[in-house]
Amino acid sequence: MTLQELVHQAASLYSDKTAVCFDECNNQPPVYYTYKTVVNTASELSHFLLLHCDFQGIREIGLYCQPGINLPSWILGILQVPAAYAPIDPDSPPALSVHFIKKCDLKYVLVEKQQINKFRSSFETLLNYDTFTVEHSDLVLFRLHWENDEVSLMLNDRKEKYEKGKMTKSMNSENRMEEKSDEHMDVRLQHCLAYVLHTSGTTGTPKIVRVPHACIVPNIQHFRVLFEITHEDDLFLASPLTFDPSVVEIFVALSSGASLLIVPTSVKVLPSKLAAVLFSHHRVTILQATPTLLRRFGSQLIKSTVLSANTSLRVLALGGEAFPSLTALKSWREVGNKTQIFNVYGITEVSSWATFYRIPEKILNSTLKCELPVQLGFPLLGTVIEVRDTNGFTIQEGIGQVFLGGRYRVCFLDDEVTVPLGTMRATGDFVTVKDGEIFFLGRKDSQIKRHGKRLNVELVQQIAEGLPEVESCAVTWYNQEKLILFMVSKKDLVKDCIFKELQKYLPSHAIPDELVLIDSLPLTSHGKISVLNFSEDPLKVPNESLFLNSGGDSLKSIRLLSEIENLVGTSVPGLLEIILSSSVLEIYNHILQTVFPDEDLTFSKNYATKRKLNDVNQEENNGKSLRQESVMSLNCDSEINAFMALSRGSQILSLNTTRFLTTLEHCPSACSSDLISQTNIQNMKSLNPPALIGTSKDPSCIADVPEEETPVMGAEKMEFRVRWRSDTGKCVDASPLVVIPAVDKSSATVYIGSHSHRMMAVDLYSGKVKWEQTLGDRIESSACVSNCGNFVVVGCYNGLVYVLKSNSGEQYWMFTTEDAVKSSATMDPTTGLLYIGSHDQHAYALDIYKKKCVWKLKCGGTVFSSPCLSLIPHHLYFATLGGLLLAINPATGNRVWEYSCGKPLFSSPRCCLQYICIGCVDGNLLCFTHFGEQVWKFSTNEPIFSSPCTSASEQEIFFGSHDCFIYCCSMKGHLQWKFETTSRVYSTPFAFHNHNRSNEMLLAAASTDGKLWILESKSGQLQSVYQLPGEVFSSPVVWESMLIIGCRNNYVYCLDLLSGKQK
Repeated sequence: MTLQELVHQAASLYSDKTAVCFDECNNQPPVYYTYKTVVNTASELSHFLLLHCDFQGIREIGLYCQPGINLPSWILGILQVPAAYAPIDPDSPPALSVHFIKKCDLKYVLVEKQQINKFRSSFETLLNYDTFTVEHSDLVLFRLHWENDEVSLMLNDRKEKYEKGKMTKSMNSENRMEEKSDEHMDVRLQHCLAYVLHTSGTTGTPKIVRVPHACIVPNIQHFRVLFEITHEDDLFLASPLTFDPSVVEIFVALSSGASLLIVPTSVKVLPSKLAAVLFSHHRVTILQATPTLLRRFGSQLIKSTVLSANTSLRVLALGGEAFPSLTALKSWREVGNKTQIFNVYGITEVSSWATFYRIPEKILNSTLKCELPVQLGFPLLGTVIEVRDTNGFTIQEGIGQVFLGGRYRVCFLDDEVTVPLGTMRATGDFVTVKDGEIFFLGRKDSQIKRHGKRLNVELVQQIAEGLPEVESCAVTWYNQEKLILFMVSKKDLVKDCIFKELQKYLPSHAIPDELVLIDSLPLTSHGKISVLNFSEDPLKVPNESLFLNSGGDSLKSIRLLSEIENLVGTSVPGLLEIILSSSVLEIYNHILQTVFPDEDLTFSKNYATKRKLNDVNQEENNGKSLRQESVMSLNCDSEINAFMALSRGSQILSLNTTRFLTTLEHCPSACSSDLISQTNIQNMKSLNPPALIGTSKDPSCIADVPEEETPVMGAEKMEFRVRWRSDTGKCVDASPLVVIPAVDKSSATVYIGSHSHRMMAVDLYSGKVKWEQTLGDRIESSACVSNCGNFVVVGCYNGLVYVLKSNSGEQYWMFTTEDAVKSSATMDPTTGLLYIGSHDQHAYALDIYKKKCVWKLKCGGTVFSSPCLSLIPHHLYFATLGGLLLAINPATGNRVWEYSCGKPLFSSPRCCLQYICIGCVDGNLLCFTHFGEQVWKFSTNEPIFSSPCTSASEQEIFFGSHDCFIYCCSMKGHLQWKFETTSRVYSTPFAFHNHNRSNEMLLAAASTDGKLWILESKSGQLQSVYQLPGEVFSSPVVWESMLIIGCRNNYVYCLDLLSGKQK
């Protein structure tokens, strides 16, 4: 679908309806075009262009004109060729336009006849164009010839790139090209491009942005639905053609049978006149504008006309700049106003808008003062939004930079010929993400957004410093609202001269608001310019000075108007017209007469308020994704270890132990690997943990309890004693993995990572650190052991899954996902494959021995929790923050079934023989059959982040809730007991045997306030409680008499559980 096709569809339905209205606002009647006239005029232009244009390479035609009745027809005519239109603003500095024309390699430019003289005078010394021109109606077609050597070299290079691409294109097979077209957008395709714009890049040099139809059409389609556009609507063309929201305004109107209102640029800067045109002479229903344009009306005019109770305006969409405060927005609305107000956000590099958010009516109508910022909202059709930290990884909470894209939401920048589908572009805009909502913070580099356009303040400084009159200078974006140029001059000069010089090289939105002459630039101790120390003396302006003759223009007049109205606390009707035409003294008198009509006041400069300037330029660290290849290979079949691995939720993995069972007097089923629960160990005598007293060969390693870690009095049946603790450097939110070799239990090891980026292996009995490995970012993922026992696998915030040698910590392999990995891996003992989820919304099956990804599955939401494997049936279960529980074939990665829980799933699923259980943030514990049928749900009072843990008989299930309770339910969903802790229970309980009483099962759990709880599992009766010195989000693991857990005081703890006899 193309832009012109959208218009043709509407024209076939509404051929006789008004499509365009041009009102010159000069007491003459407006001019109207019907859809039929627009299309016919466009077709005539298309025929003319095809007759006179000999395209070679990319089809682009410049359009040099002012707004008028023919504007939409001219754009449509170019598109129908097919070619892309490249708007050139007659009011832009010639040097900027020349750069654009050269960079685009424009061979043809359509010039409006009324602008011919201006075009010739602006470009005759810079461009060599053919004296042969062709006229068509109100247009003249210029064919440009490039004779400058530098330009010729640039164009030859571009031509070589094009020809090379063309040759490659012809040499490749059809199948190869079909594959390439599926993966890339190609600028050379005849019907690809819609339009070309320029914008300032991070270096201050304007970038060329070529926009495909496929990129902008989704914007048009979505806004038509979002704004509920009908053929009865009137839209206003508020944006200039060089500002890409104009594309939305034109084509949302003309693809819906609606009418597009166009007025001269000069009218847009006269608020009272513009308001009358939009809402009295015409009845505009849809207005898309920058906040600056809206503020031009003044608060009184906005309230009485634009957002009045009986306004015609149905929809107001504000974008291109920071959204106004809700307090200001509410003050602008008259009681009874029903206008829908949207915040829209986007960048030119991804064609116009990317997000939208409708301000809720209840907020707009609330009388309470609201200082909350307005969120960016939701992605538009086909758009993908990512917020990345300084390391380049997507974040779900915190501060980061916005990246925008989407499969077809891609544009071509500068000389790009092909772009991979789904390319994400950095915006330079920084936001904060909180509870899934994105809030704009601003630009933290040298770029700012001013009057809806991006501006690099360093560019302004570079241009100013290049002027012969300037010794040195500095530019500051004062209070994020005023651009001030501080300058040390080489000689006495008039400010007007500097402003005139700057206007030759800078666009209007880059001209400083004020020019301040100073004797020298103040420096910091580091030799840098100190903006804070600039002179704060008020500027002296003669009373007779005219605003426009003192460096002012229409844009700066809006800023002055806004500051005056903020200062006096009310709108000043007619002030903008006075500013543009009168002296400073007359402006002052008008303000006094309006604000204080009954008082005789005189001005005193002594009352002028002094303000401090703030340097808002900040540096940005551009993080790069860490992508390393494996540097070694290993034959992992050379040694197979027999071991048991314990992890949170009473999960026990017994692997390769068959050949050791005879010596250990075991008689289990004859299989080399079993998935068993901790509580099933009672059937394996020699692996049964010994008595509940510590069995360390060296009793001296049992440490005294430090004062900061104290048993809580009142529980007499059991007692905790710290065996050891190990400092990891930062918070420990991961849960421990305990691996016990079948041959030598005394060499058992605890594997755990922390926020310090460190992964550690600690001797279970002594607490001695065996090895330590620093990874690329924080670790919240719990480790998983490989099938052979030679490796441990752990996820990391930097998006990598690390495979480390279990005996040394040496890196064996790293697998890269596209976002943070907080999920913990699960190993399939039947295949050796490891399964893990990522915040990139994918599930992965990894073969660590072949160092490859076996399959990858899009899960429809972020995978935070850990997968769960069922051997019978052979299913793999994943849960997402999008609320989906998925059953997956572990061998193929195909979905078996899925269930939408409606709310995020932070809890990890847990399998038993009959059922699969999982907790949900809606407070429910859900139970399903292995075929996806919901059996029951049990409700708590708060979200469930804790993962379920089953008893030995699989008749009970234990879990915690944010309501501070630990629950025990039957497998029929009936409450058996609940125990109230002192804080939320985030972690997963662990069921284990009390070996002093062989028939007694105990339950270990932790609450977030740092308390460890030991309960009798049948009754929920408290056996012991212990206070750790920090918060706890880690889950406990129990082996023999030892409980291992991480704490947010930076330590991992091993505590002995002592029965009453051993106290």
